[in-house]
Amino acid sequence: MKGDRVEIVVDVGGSATRTYEVVATRAGRRVEIGHRRGVVEVSEVTRTGTVVRTARFMANRVLALVEHPVSDRRDDASDGVAD
Repeated sequence: MKGDRVEIVVDVGGSATRTYEVVATRAGRRVEIGHRRGVVEVSEVTRTGTVVRTARFMANRVLALVEHPVSDRRDDASDGVAD
């Protein structure tokens, strides 16, 4: 869903880290995560499954992988908390 995003924190050597972000940029797109052969892949994918872009990281360098899904407005309205 547009707005879904994944943050990837990577060790770049020494005591330094670098943070990358992959975001679903258009309606109908989503962000998928895969782990294959020592590589973490984070891809933006269309409704039909076509990969738009992919970020690849060596798995042993990834310190954190944080998913930030977009909440559905219907779920927010039904949480039972009055505004």
